[in-house]
Amino acid sequence: MRLVGLYIFLAVTIGLGLLFPDNYYVSVVGSTAFFHIILAVALNLFMGYAGQISLGHAAFFGIGAYTSAILTTRFNLNPFVAMSAGAMLTGALSTLLARPILKLKGHYLAMATLGLGIIVHIFLVQEEWLTGGPDGLSGIPPIKIASLVVDTDIQWYFILCAVSAMTIWISLNLMDSRMGRALRAIHGSEIAAEVLGIDTASAKAQVFVLSAVLTSIAGSLFVHQQAFISPDSCSFAFSVELVTMVVLGGLGSTFGAVFGAAILTFLPEFLVHFEELEVLLYGAILMCIMIFLPKGVFVSAVDGVMHLFQRRCVRDVGSS
Repeated sequence: MRLVGLYIFLAVTIGLGLLFPDNYYVSVVGSTAFFHIILAVALNLFMGYAGQISLGHAAFFGIGAYTSAILTTRFNLNPFVAMSAGAMLTGALSTLLARPILKLKGHYLAMATLGLGIIVHIFLVQEEWLTGGPDGLSGIPPIKIASLVVDTDIQWYFILCAVSAMTIWISLNLMDSRMGRALRAIHGSEIAAEVLGIDTASAKAQVFVLSAVLTSIAGSLFVHQQAFISPDSCSFAFSVELVTMVVLGGLGSTFGAVFGAAILTFLPEFLVHFEELEVLLYGAILMCIMIFLPKGVFVSAVDGVMHLFQRRCVRDVGSS
């Protein structure tokens, strides 16, 4: 039943790509939305399901992006080999950091992940001999599938659509697994989960690593699509933006993360017509949503529909 949402997602996105291949909002903004969906769903695994806090996921995005950029431009490695190397490096680093960092809770965990993001950002800015410094790296080659060079917007649209769908599928299946039930228990009460015999440290570490690796893969895809990367693309502000996407859609909901990512990708595109009022309107919309829909837009909407459906059922039963 959970996969019905995934089928709808695929039907809508593939349909839009086939019907409007040259439309700016589909091929260009849509591709950016897919990047954000991958990142938001990955972060939701850690924040929404495990109930932890991360303000440093941009660091893993940057590690994946710069690993691919450096290995392809300076060592002429195949982009897929470079992407794999970035994912493995991110996995190794997140595994190494998971246990000590995840011993912290609440604001202390947020500060630790924030520190990780700042350290990585400073490294990317300062080590010019390797990363290009503030100017970044350019001339990154596109990926190549067999004899097909992926270098058009619509080609990237369908590739990122497929990766987004795979990320959603991983999230949905994880939540239906024993690990998913353990994560929901940890989110509810870590002490109660430990009493039930759940290895909370191991479960949190595993979902942290999975979330980091998925984020790294998105970073690698990003540089091969953009052919450029700079430290600004993986700053603290980007981490905050990812958290906002997850919270806006609704914590603990895979499709809530998808919804939040889509909204925060397309909203600035429409607000740009208001010129100097863009930032003010953007902030006001987000503030109102957080005040009046604290569960998130998507989760609140689903809850509202379910409530109306239940009332209708009760009324029908009573009238019969």
